[in-house]
Amino acid sequence: MENAIYAALSRQSGLVRELQSVANNIANHATTGFRREGVIFAEHVRRAGEAPSLSIPHATARHIDLGQGDIEATGGSFDLAIEGAGFFLVETPGGQRLTRAGHFMPNVAGELVTPDGYRLLDAGGAPVFVPAEAAAVNIGRDGTMVADGQPVARIGLFEPADPTALRHEAGTLFDAPELQEAASPGVILQGRLEGANVSPMAEIARMIEVTRAYEAGQTMLEREDERIRGVVDTLGRR
Repeated sequence: MENAIYAALSRQSGLVRELQSVANNIANHATTGFRREGVIFAEHVRRAGEAPSLSIPHATARHIDLGQGDIEATGGSFDLAIEGAGFFLVETPGGQRLTRAGHFMPNVAGELVTPDGYRLLDAGGAPVFVPAEAAAVNIGRDGTMVADGQPVARIGLFEPADPTALRHEAGTLFDAPELQEAASPGVILQGRLEGANVSPMAEIARMIEVTRAYEAGQTMLEREDERIRGVVDTLGRR
């Protein structure tokens, strides 16, 4: 029965990761641009003909849900939401990163930055600059930024060259080995922000389901431990 214990422990470890993912989703249900995550499970089965039979499930990777979040009007000139596919590209100390969180503001140099100070990049990969003397700044659905009637930049929408290579780095930032302009980009909406694509009620239901699965696995492990102890005690009396 050692194999059964190994299989159960592997499953329990994966369920813990799933619970952590659900808890993180719930904690960020109100975070602008947050993307819901889940855990992908795989099952390893012993080759046919080999004895004894063995099947071990385990968590292999995280799945990022790229579904659209709710879009709310804010009226902010530099609040931007993406309706459809694509990400904003920002420059961080660790390199270029993708994000759907579109709350930007000009820094002292006139560059649009995130609340963390990461610069927003245009379609060519250069920082987006807002002229200090501009009285009115309008951003079109294609990302073209116009200051006092004059085009000054075009905010690009990007995506990973390999969608399966997208990796959640931290908060609302994502990384990928190779980035490219979105093949079928969505539209940029000025004065709006996209919320998290998380349903708190669905996540709570999911947490209950995973918790029950974990408790069932724990009960099985405890019973197996009792059985082994019973066998050891019995053999020890002989």
